[in-house]
Amino acid sequence: MRFEGTKSYVTTEELNAGVNAAITLQRPLLVKGEPGTGKTVLATEIAEALGAPLIEWHVKSTTKARHGLYEYDAVARLRDGQLGDERVKDIANYIIPGKLWEAFQSEKRPVLLIDEIDKADIEFPNDLLLEIDRMEFYVYETKQTIKAVHRPIIIITSNNEKELPDAFLRRCFFHYIRFPDHETMERIVDVHYPDIKKRLVAAALGLFYDIREAPGLKKKPSTSELLDWLKLLMAEDISPEDLRATESSQLIPPLYGALLKSEQDVQLFERLAFLNRREQR
Repeated sequence: MRFEGTKSYVTTEELNAGVNAAITLQRPLLVKGEPGTGKTVLATEIAEALGAPLIEWHVKSTTKARHGLYEYDAVARLRDGQLGDERVKDIANYIIPGKLWEAFQSEKRPVLLIDEIDKADIEFPNDLLLEIDRMEFYVYETKQTIKAVHRPIIIITSNNEKELPDAFLRRCFFHYIRFPDHETMERIVDVHYPDIKKRLVAAALGLFYDIREAPGLKKKPSTSELLDWLKLLMAEDISPEDLRATESSQLIPPLYGALLKSEQDVQLFERLAFLNRREQR
């Protein structure tokens, strides 16, 4: 069981090695990187490549670790009791399995995605340590122990919104997805738009990386935003010559709203373009 990427997801040897190391060690793979670099999609592609079921747990600010185990719906049981429903006699009818429970009971070894773990409370990672280590947990209401049929391949993503506890980090294999270089980005574009003109890609990538390197930019455009921009350039039939003219005259590129996502960055880029034009006079 080895991951080598897929036809729709361009990987590096370093990323493949990280995924396979986590699988071999049977440890969660903690993936960090800029937003838009494919952290979340990675779990989907691993599941597809290995023919494994995918179970996704998208973490929010209100998510607690127990939500991944199970929830007891006491309100529903109270309501059913008031209505005289026979289901109320069995408390198991009101136990709602979480994503970890679902992964533990999967008949085939699944890929479990715990997405954006840093959105939750700082105690969230530590509260999962015992269950991830032992691959089991106890349901107090029904007095049963849920044990994993197979140890899931666990992919955990983080956007570095807050530091994760050391005890949690020790139990993970870590990989940082670096932002794609020019050559890797060309391969990514080719996967998504195989019929795009190479001259348009060359001109667009030149402008794209120039924008990313602009000093003081609040949010650098990501891979997904580049792909959106290229789609618009093709739809509007903008030529490579138009892009090169934009670059040489130091104007903001066409359809920049796909790349720049705040008025602060637009104003910054407008000022930089104005200063560059004035220096060239």
